[in-house]
Amino acid sequence: MALRKMMADQQTQAVAQFETNRPLMFSIAYRMLGSVTEAEDIVQEAYLRYQSTNTTEIVSHRAFLSTVVTRLCLNHLQSRRVQQESYVGHWLPEPLLMAADESEQIIPTRQAELHESLSLAFLTLLEHLTPLERAVFLLREVFDYEYSEIAAALEKEEAACRQMFSRAKKHIAENRPRFKPTPEAHRQLLDQFVEAVGSGELDGLMKFLAEDVTLWADGGGKVRGALLHPLHGREVVAKFVLASQRLTTSGVMFATERAQVNGEPALLLRTEGKVFLVLSITVEQGMITAIRVIGNPDKLKGVSKSENEVKQ
Repeated sequence: MALRKMMADQQTQAVAQFETNRPLMFSIAYRMLGSVTEAEDIVQEAYLRYQSTNTTEIVSHRAFLSTVVTRLCLNHLQSRRVQQESYVGHWLPEPLLMAADESEQIIPTRQAELHESLSLAFLTLLEHLTPLERAVFLLREVFDYEYSEIAAALEKEEAACRQMFSRAKKHIAENRPRFKPTPEAHRQLLDQFVEAVGSGELDGLMKFLAEDVTLWADGGGKVRGALLHPLHGREVVAKFVLASQRLTTSGVMFATERAQVNGEPALLLRTEGKVFLVLSITVEQGMITAIRVIGNPDKLKGVSKSENEVKQ
């Protein structure tokens, strides 16, 4: 009886430890993979691995579980690379809908950095790193792991991890916006963009776009008329946006909704209550420098639910 109770207590403690670290695991997996669905699958797989482990021998549950999740993500990225090679059009991360007030409240600097690392622009930049570089960069820069912990998790030399972090940080720094707008400025420019599109005036829309603005669209080969390649330049992008039936009042009847997507203001388009398009903008020095449109229905299945775990 005593042995049975002891084993039950150990199981309860193990489950409690896992649930305590679930937000961290999801946070790592989502940033590594850029997919809510795949991140949830990885966390579930981590739980199965955790259950088959003698948890009484684990020194640090946080270190153990983050290591399991990181390695699972690396394995998954290796297999997904083959799939992305045959992906129709431009691949963009799966959008994550967040609570409306999460980015409006005054939050500590560290928390603000965590929010920034969720942006679609940032997650897209991570796609240009190797899986190992991505893991090292995230664990060090976003989650503040020591190099010794990262080396142990990845089974690499500490010096090699430092080199990978240096390369990754240089690439991110060279390509990320230098001047991040306030949430209010971002939201205001998004509203002005929507109003300009609704007016149908080319000149009115162009004044909000940077000269070298780029538009990416991800339809996954499942959306008729979706771009297969990015568009570059103010006039080209403006003409395409105005000509698109999904962004004007012609064609399918739909409702527009402002929302917090990946920690930033974004636009949701719904028809019959179902989201069929997410539009996100990148703002720098008061101008729109990038537009990302996600219409792949496979990536919009979970956009109606809020994943508070990612705040970690």
